[in-house]
Order: sequence, then structure tokens, then C-alpha cells
Amino acid sequence: MDLGLKDKIVVVGGASKGIGKATALGFAREGAKVTVCARDPDMLQGTAEEIQRETGTEVLAVPGDLSQSEATERLIDETVDHFGTIHVLVANTGGPPLGGFDAMSDAEWENAFALNFLSTVRLIRKALPHMEKQQWGRIISVMSMSVKEPIDGLILSNGVRPAVVGMAKTLSREVGKYNITVNTVLPGRILTDRLKSGITARAQRVNKSLDETLKDSAADVPLRRIGDPQEMANVIVFLASEAASYVTGVSVQVDGGLIRGLL
Repeated sequence: MDLGLKDKIVVVGGASKGIGKATALGFAREGAKVTVCARDPDMLQGTAEEIQRETGTEVLAVPGDLSQSEATERLIDETVDHFGTIHVLVANTGGPPLGGFDAMSDAEWENAFALNFLSTVRLIRKALPHMEKQQWGRIISVMSMSVKEPIDGLILSNGVRPAVVGMAKTLSREVGKYNITVNTVLPGRILTDRLKSGITARAQRVNKSLDETLKDSAADVPLRRIGDPQEMANVIVFLASEAASYVTGVSVQVDGGLIRGLL
């Protein structure tokens, strides 16, 4: 199937590793030109060169911390300066620290809000004029299954991320007239560095091997395994494609069936 993404200009946040890297690679394989962003300049440049070598497509690396307003502005400005416009925005920044309510100060709540909510708002604000002008755009936010089913020990994520979904749903109704779709993807247990870190710590606590603990973590997933970042990327790329042109305002869980809710 031709997804209609050849030569589209795509911006992917948190793209030096994990879901972001897999997503950038997925778009590049479809012939899109990609801007990648992450905090570590060296790791980001290595990722950009790796994707470019594999796919032959042009990849622009713009390092920055997207919880900071100047970084979001620079990311969109440099993309437009280099490629001329932006067609697809993938707002992905990773998650805030783990912990319960008593452990979180005002500063930690504010940082989580800036990381997950404000970064998304700022990126969209900068990208929208270009999408409206060309009458075509795709906005995709990467959140978490915690939006639909709160996860113990993730009070910051559980508290902040649902606000992004509410904003995205409302925005989808405002910008549909410009042929712009706005959707959210909700990863479940995907084998990222963040998940590996948590599972490694758990393995040490219970005196088990990493493989054993991974199997334990997958036991209540109906598909009986942890997801791969590329499986997340496949859904994101589809939502950005012409094949998904009538899909907007939805939150798509990619969790192997883990969420028990009907909606």
C-alpha cells in the first residue's frame, strides 16, 4: 500500500532512541524527509546518520530539550528553514519521573506539565500555520496507556497526560476544516530504555534474571509479550498517512490488549 508519505516533511520529538527513533525510521522508509529532535546532540546525530544511511532519505538533526519553549520554536523554525514547510508533527517527549503523590513537589508537577503538556501545545502552535496554509497536516501525540487506565506509581503521568488528550480532541474539531487530523497514541508495555530500567530494578529487587522478569511483566498482556518500538511506529506512520485521512480525534492504544476498558 502506498501511504502517500513520499517527500512529506515530518518532525519527530524524542527521536534519538526508543519509540521516537523507530518512528523517524518508519517515516524515512516511506520516503518522507525527517527532522529528529532529542536532548543529547551526539546520540541524536548518530541516529540521524543511521537513518539516512539505511533509507537514503534526508534527515535533519535539531537537538533540544522540548520542555523549554525556545527549543520547540527552534525545532519548527529550523525545519521550515531547511525543508520549506512541515506536514507531520509527532509530539513525543518521553515520560516524567516515577513516584507517588507524597514524593512530588510543586517543581516536579510543573516540570511534568512542561514536559508533556506545554511542549505539545507549543509544537502545535508553531506547526499549525504551515499546515493550515497548505490545507494538509497530521498531528500525533505520543502519550501512555495511563490515560485510559492509571498506573500505580506514575502519579505525574496519570495526572498530566490526560490533559493532552482533552486538548487534542478539542483541537481536532477546530482544525478539521483545514484537512488536518489530530490523534493520540497510547503505548502500553513497549521495550524502551525507560521500561528496561524499571524491569531491571525490579529484577534486582526480586532476585530474578532480566529475561524472567520480562516474562513476568508480559504475563497479563493478552498477547503474552512486551511490544517492540517498531510496532508503535507502524501505528503512528499509518495515522499520518493518506490511508488514515478520515481518522481524527481518537486515542489509539497500542498495548497488546492490556487495557481492560471498552473505550
